[in-house]
Amino acid sequence: MISRIIAFMIIIILLPLLILTSFYIMLLDGSPILFKQKRAGKDESFFYIYKFRTMKKNTPDIPTDKLKSNPFYFGGAILRKLSIDEIPQLFNIIKGEMNFIGPRPALHNQKNLISKRKELNISSLNPGITGWAQINGRDKISESEKIKFDHYYLLNKSIIMDSKILLRTFIKVLSIKDIN
Repeated sequence: MISRIIAFMIIIILLPLLILTSFYIMLLDGSPILFKQKRAGKDESFFYIYKFRTMKKNTPDIPTDKLKSNPFYFGGAILRKLSIDEIPQLFNIIKGEMNFIGPRPALHNQKNLISKRKELNISSLNPGITGWAQINGRDKISESEKIKFDHYYLLNKSIIMDSKILLRTFIKVLSIKDIN
């Protein structure tokens, strides 16, 4: 419940940025402004994650590191590098589908990742906007490394660890590292 209240307050604070980003996307590439994608949530349930759309319309629904050509519209890569595209996930937190911290939600078609997370009980956690794997490589680590980091988080989850993840997330976002 606290996460939902904090997410709502952050949305209010970031409302000018949300509006500006929406207008920017609409002017450059039209609607839709938000990108909605099916993801695996807690206990292998599926939900739709919300992000600002940073890629051209009709880009295939696969992990970005698997795309062969530049999928971004002008400025979309900047929104992504600054993690501005992630802000709409605050609505997922308000809906109770995500937390601020937890394993990143797998794409619906990442069957191996979903299966391994179930096997190690990682899927018992709500997915997060950021997490241990995110701050230890984000888009630059393999699926097996992500699973190891997610499992480590499951076994060591605490307020201290969550605080460390939040701090390192802000440092990563400001340094714009490990993002495809």
